Amino acid sequence: MRSLIRLILAAALTAGTVLPVAAQHDPASSKPKKGDPDEVVCERQEILGSRLASKKICMTRAQWEEQKRSDRDLVSGSQLKRCNGTIGC
Repeated sequence: MRSLIRLILAAALTAGTVLPVAAQHDPASSKPKKGDPDEVVCERQEILGSRLASKKICMTRAQWEEQKRSDRDLVSGSQLKRCNGTIGC
């Protein structure tokens, strides 16, 4: 029983000291920041009118934000537009 506890303790101590040191010296492990605007993010979007089909769209975070802003402006513009009697509603 004591040897099992010693083994677990030794593994915990070595894992805590070896991993951070290896991560500090490895320049290839530098991941992009969570809010990095140049990071490419992919989303799977359903195709309108189909229950099963979907497509994968990949854009940078900045492009996704611009797309959301454009969609929001389009919706708010159409909601604020008044009905014209000659064109119809």
